[in-house]
Amino acid sequence: MRQTPILQPVSGRPVRVLFVCLGNICRSPSAEGVFRHLVSEAGQDEAFEIDSAGIIGHHEGELPDGRMRAHAARRGYDLTSRSRPIRYEDFFHFDYIIGMDESNRERLLEKAPTAELAEKVSLLTDWAPDAAKDHVPDPYYGGAEGFEHVLDLLEHCLPQLQRQIHP
Repeated sequence: MRQTPILQPVSGRPVRVLFVCLGNICRSPSAEGVFRHLVSEAGQDEAFEIDSAGIIGHHEGELPDGRMRAHAARRGYDLTSRSRPIRYEDFFHFDYIIGMDESNRERLLEKAPTAELAEKVSLLTDWAPDAAKDHVPDPYYGGAEGFEHVLDLLEHCLPQLQRQIHP
């Protein structure tokens, strides 16, 4: 059973959201790009600070996977962020740290400096209990359908996240 994420009170500044996957080249930069698009379409650019990171730093400095960028571009999303690993400071800076799958969530909880800061960690699908899956699967080793499936899940979950954390 999914737990409802703990909502953090935020006032006087943008809501800070960090999306996290393993390498920060497929799922989390896609979540960042899709969420930026939704926020921009709603005229809420100043209300949110959005970023993405990876559990590992293997792809640090790289653009998102070219296949993911191509699939996202066909839907009107621009994925231009550069991969980076999650940092200790991120737990203090961001209000919401959102993993793409259970392994990401577990690793984030292990990295959280305190139990209080660990409360910022959730799964993206926690925000959309009616999602088709309980996680966002990694499309890296699959074909085109995996990238499309990730985008379908993001387009389903992220509007619900936006509504729930809108300042």
